[in-house]
Amino acid sequence: MLPQAKLDQVLRRHEELGAALAAGSRERFVEMSKEFAELEPVVAGIRAYRALQREVADLEALVAGEDREMRELAEGELTEKKAALPAAERAVQLALLPKDADDERSAIVEVRAGTGGDEAALFAAELFRMYQRYAALHGWRVEIMSLSESDLGGLKEGIATVSGRGVFARLKFESGVHRVQRVPETEGSGRIHTSAATVAVMPEVEDIDIKIEDKDLRIDVFRSQGAGGQHVNTTDSAVRITHLPTGLMVVQQDEKSQHKNKAKAMKVLRARLYEQQREARDSARAADRKGQVGSGDRSERIRTYNFPQGRVTDHRIGLTLYKVEKVVAGEALDEIIDVLIAEDQAAKLAAEEAA
Repeated sequence: MLPQAKLDQVLRRHEELGAALAAGSRERFVEMSKEFAELEPVVAGIRAYRALQREVADLEALVAGEDREMRELAEGELTEKKAALPAAERAVQLALLPKDADDERSAIVEVRAGTGGDEAALFAAELFRMYQRYAALHGWRVEIMSLSESDLGGLKEGIATVSGRGVFARLKFESGVHRVQRVPETEGSGRIHTSAATVAVMPEVEDIDIKIEDKDLRIDVFRSQGAGGQHVNTTDSAVRITHLPTGLMVVQQDEKSQHKNKAKAMKVLRARLYEQQREARDSARAADRKGQVGSGDRSERIRTYNFPQGRVTDHRIGLTLYKVEKVVAGEALDEIIDVLIAEDQAAKLAAEEAA
């Protein structure tokens, strides 16, 4: 049963914010506007739920009345309205769950080849293209930050910024080890190989989100290198930034401008430092929820793409889809992500009820 006092509190807060904004209050205007907008769908859900409760109560009164004709009319509608109550209640429960403050952010996606040599690099390239296509289907913008390609057209490492509303909310569960099982093109005997690639998804952050002191950075510049060791250009435009307190290092050499490479490297470094803080902050919660959708630890094997059998299995939720080609094309990836989000919400609801 929903706590009515909590629902009343949300409605009062929404009214207070609305009154303050209508009065033209300039104090904390941006902050209040954001909170008001966030409460709008919650309030709509509460009002719909309470309206349904009132309808049920009115119909129950008619059913208990002496007018036989009215009673017969009300009985069918009462059954229908009562059946709708659990879904309305769950919608409010989900709306009231604490929000991940980073869900609405854009994201930085890093894909790296793991064990498996050339085949792992080819798989990493496939995953990178999968996220590019998935982003395009959602109308998000993709900016390639860094690409390190292998000799056979695979990908040693690829980093991209995916920009749009709610990107991190949908992509954050992709962090982890992705495994592929298939016969490589270079395999003459037809033997199935198993290879892996790691994916890291981090919320994109701004300077105001995480402060980096200049004294904590070592910045080295060097000449950009292309495939086969050939010089991309003849100036020291490549940048390597090392964050001394943590040892985190970012290398950026895709741009011809040293300034642009430094800006891109700082963007990735901020995201990695912020992700470290997120992981430390959420470690206890992640441990509690590991059985649901996993901790998000990129060392954890999360999914297997088996091409000979045409299936994709997400090991965190035991979901198997027999449409590997559509998933890798980005077309069916939502079918996995939607279930992951639902499982995450179920885990949060269970934790709220147990608290």
